[in-house]
Amino acid sequence: MARPDLSPEQLAVYERIEHTREHIFVTGRAGTGKSTILNHLAWNTSKIIAVCAPTGVAALNVGGQTIHSLLRLPTGVIADQELEQPAELKKMLASIDTLVIDEISMVSADLMDAIDRSLRIARGKKHDPFGGAQIIMFGDPYQLPPVPPRDPHERAYFHDTYRSLWFFDAKVWASAPIAAIELKEVHRQRDDRFKQILGAVRHGVVEADQAEELNSAGSRAAPRDVITLATTNAVVNRINAERLAEIKGTPLKAVAEINGEFRENTYPADEVLELKPNAQVMFLRNDPDGRWVNGTIGTVSRVDGTVWVEIAGSDEEFEVEPTTWERYRYRYDAETKKLEKEVVAEFEQFPLRLAWAVTVHKSQGHTYDAAVIDLGPRAFSAGQTYVALSRVRSLDGLYLRRPLQPRDVIVDPNVVRFMTENGVG
Repeated sequence: MARPDLSPEQLAVYERIEHTREHIFVTGRAGTGKSTILNHLAWNTSKIIAVCAPTGVAALNVGGQTIHSLLRLPTGVIADQELEQPAELKKMLASIDTLVIDEISMVSADLMDAIDRSLRIARGKKHDPFGGAQIIMFGDPYQLPPVPPRDPHERAYFHDTYRSLWFFDAKVWASAPIAAIELKEVHRQRDDRFKQILGAVRHGVVEADQAEELNSAGSRAAPRDVITLATTNAVVNRINAERLAEIKGTPLKAVAEINGEFRENTYPADEVLELKPNAQVMFLRNDPDGRWVNGTIGTVSRVDGTVWVEIAGSDEEFEVEPTTWERYRYRYDAETKKLEKEVVAEFEQFPLRLAWAVTVHKSQGHTYDAAVIDLGPRAFSAGQTYVALSRVRSLDGLYLRRPLQPRDVIVDPNVVRFMTENGVG
């Protein structure tokens, strides 16, 4: 896999992670390269690291495990439940120098404290935060919030126990300070005015002239094949199904081959993918030869046992072959005394999905030259509008299904408090 070079700013962050034992939170607005640093760390560190994330899809994207499966934690609110730790789990957790957590903003305070307790027990250092392991966290609380518990008893527990739901209000941080680092150089957008407006949306301080500029830029009619970013799966599935049905002919039905344990809600691609020539598609993986990246848009040019795709803005047609996503588990090898990653499940499918529409959530981390933003009646979670708008490279590529309203810009005051206290934004 081609790995991009780090910018001087990104390299400085990597060096600090590599040469200190600090607990570091790497943040920054969309398009600053948080994932680039994480990938570089995974390939180049001399430390023994384990990489994890709060969801199955996020874990797949970084070649790690979910937090719950890595630490064998119970689901739901963990509080002071007893943590079962078989001998092999203790050995594995005792062997790591550094635990890397991606999409940290989706981790609750309760889960953060459970990570701390689990590492203390496994490593036999009950008085050291995280059992002496270094914690490196990547994410942007202005983009993805933790999912609030549905159960009223769990909600009451959080209300009585924590200042907020967020990871940064976990009790462990009272004795283990976080070094917060903000990446400031945006690589996705070049237009300074658009960057300024996106910053205002991110912080929930949009001025009237900025709102007018966004709405006026987005009010044009969108070209027919511009991708739509919508807030619900229902809208996305309807748009994609309608557009596919408009194309004459029988679709190619590609059924994924699944080996091992893969829960349906963590499938990295459609289990049954239907494609026809002229269907608009999005790539779901970076190409090892650099011909496309995760998020590249193209058009199916022919279906002939395999699939051929023409990349948008290029006359080139590429044959696309099925790819395999691997789900990993960390294992400690007592003989070699090394931490090893073993493949426990495989999912094979064409790395494509229909792309006349995609959810805002699934657009996370992607970049589009143009997109239609469809927030429905209103944005319904903190950061959602910012994530949607910041996928687009410039105001020229922005199309709005309806004008944005002040109620669409939702910022959690707990995030503002934490980021301000730590001098990052």
